[in-house]
Amino acid sequence: MSEMKESSIITIERRKAVTIVISALIVALALGVGLTKVGSGFAARVTEGITVTGSAKVAATADNAIWTLTVQQSKPKVADAVNFVGAGIDELSSYLTSGGVPVASLELGPVSTYSNAEYINGNPTGRIISYNASRDLTVRTKDVELVKKLSQGIGALLQKGVNINNNGPQYYISTLPSLRPQLLQEAVKDAQVRAVALTSGVGGSVGAVMSVRSGPFQVTTPDSTMTSDVGAYDTSTIQKTVTATVSVTFKTSK
Repeated sequence: MSEMKESSIITIERRKAVTIVISALIVALALGVGLTKVGSGFAARVTEGITVTGSAKVAATADNAIWTLTVQQSKPKVADAVNFVGAGIDELSSYLTSGGVPVASLELGPVSTYSNAEYINGNPTGRIISYNASRDLTVRTKDVELVKKLSQGIGALLQKGVNINNNGPQYYISTLPSLRPQLLQEAVKDAQVRAVALTSGVGGSVGAVMSVRSGPFQVTTPDSTMTSDVGAYDTSTIQKTVTATVSVTFKTSK
């Protein structure tokens, strides 16, 4: 009796195992067929359209300038370094205001100091050999031409012994937000012209827009070919070129 009972149990377990395997095969087959159909659908959608990149650009003039200059000095005594920097800031402020920059357009930063430790054979001796002091003076104005003129004459202060770190003015466009919609429209039109040119050669026609994706804006120097995947913004010149790109997918038919 026990042998018959054991045999019956084994038979039932085998049937369960077979059932599970068959079910798994059915599910796998169904998924495979479904994915094949989905894949075919995507392929059909892709073949129904053409994706073209369009671009548009416009010349723009910067109307904001930010110019940061740093007066700095190193002296054996921290007080001497700070006093020298203070005198240099006075000279710099006088140069800017006498040149036409309003006092309200000047922004004075705090005085920064740090010590220079002595090292012998790469090891610190514990002695301070000098102190560095520095202070920023920033010009913020819409008179970009004035800033350009003053930046070209800053050498006169260097000749007087004022130690100035000058990386040059930065010029920005405040009208960029209003330029974006206009450029995007023109870029889409350019994409459509290109799509028509491509499809007409093979006897096709361009239909409605299926999708549009805007690329990053590029603000560069005139005639520059510089681009960046995240967008470029050159601030070194007053005259600039603003470029927009779009990727447009159009429906096509033969």
